[in-house]
Amino acid sequence: QIADQTRKAFPMALTLYTYPGNFRAFKILIAAEYNGIAIDVPAFEMMKDNKTPEFLAMSPLGKVPVLKTPQGALFESNAIARYVARMRRDTELYGTTFFASAQVDSWIDFCTHELELAATMWLYPVIGYMPFNPAATAKAKEDVIVSLKTLEAALTTQTYLVGDKMSLADIVVASALVYPMKLLMDASFRAPFPNTMRWFNTCVNQPEFKAVIGEVVLCVTETAAPSAGEAAKAPAPAAKAAAPAAQEGGKKNKKDKKEKQPGGKPDPAEIERLKAEAAERKKNAPPKEKKEEPKKKKEEAPAAAPAPAPVKKAEHPYKIMDREAPSGFDSDQWKKIYSNCKGDYAGAMKQFWELHDSKGWSIHTCRYKYNNENGKAFMVSNAINGFIQRSGEIRKWLFGVMWVTGEEG
Repeated sequence: QIADQTRKAFPMALTLYTYPGNFRAFKILIAAEYNGIAIDVPAFEMMKDNKTPEFLAMSPLGKVPVLKTPQGALFESNAIARYVARMRRDTELYGTTFFASAQVDSWIDFCTHELELAATMWLYPVIGYMPFNPAATAKAKEDVIVSLKTLEAALTTQTYLVGDKMSLADIVVASALVYPMKLLMDASFRAPFPNTMRWFNTCVNQPEFKAVIGEVVLCVTETAAPSAGEAAKAPAPAAKAAAPAAQEGGKKNKKDKKEKQPGGKPDPAEIERLKAEAAERKKNAPPKEKKEEPKKKKEEAPAAAPAPAPVKKAEHPYKIMDREAPSGFDSDQWKKIYSNCKGDYAGAMKQFWELHDSKGWSIHTCRYKYNNENGKAFMVSNAINGFIQRSGEIRKWLFGVMWVTGEEG
């Protein structure tokens, strides 16, 4: 209900371009569910739609996912997930403090460089995306175990990765584990990690997760990687099954929902769909460029053009004023007095008037004119944070106190 109210109160034209079932899009759509943000997910065909000039203008390398916003396009899945998570401060998906936000970033980087990399090296041969190499798969499994041990240690004494509630850290890491948990990690593989499994099951059974990824049935028997011959016989893309992710703002289409195999076995249609996508990418991949034979006669390299002279950045007007008409008022000294007054603001203001230089500094009172935009607390929070960010250039010459009065609604 809160999410529906937020969509009405805070509408934004957001469109996510990605192929169906892309696990890197899961975290974006799940964060949108938590924040009550509507995201349109149109039909998208890899190796076709991502090669158009319009798409390449949004994503220079032609990669997905890409989020189109009123301000422009964003590429790279982690950047998009952070953007969606930060759209609402009151849900605290990105942490309640600067330190907590840094903790969230730590787990996102851990997921990208440690867990996700190893998990995909194990998964991709299974779905036919890359050739099977026994040594590489064995090493990938070892690296996945190391990552799971890291999670297990962190979750021994806490329910979630950061703080005492769901955050973007949980969403990102759990999303990366969805396919490995469904297709690769059988009960014996999962057994040494009870805390991780408790946490994972808690995450994927939240309504916000289910709205995007549906029901997660854990693997019973590890899906084996096909041989080179079997990988070449992958079915044509026209026969691929319906996507597990939704086409309407990340919502799952009940009509497209496939019944799970008895006993929790992997859904063959899902595996075949992933194989078909891999075969289509290989089929439509551009041919590798042939390396030119080195010339026998070494040509003389042309003389290097002289480097352009560096453009000197223009000085800020306030910096020029400090140099040409210096003031006796030290703003840093005043900020320390105010920050360390321990609640004695009357005493602090007394010192302010003693230090203040009316010729060098001015005092202003500002009132926000558009209170119709401030119906919800998170709207006010967004406006304040936007104002502070845009004032960063003059922060050295600025001090202020903001008051938020009234009641929500």
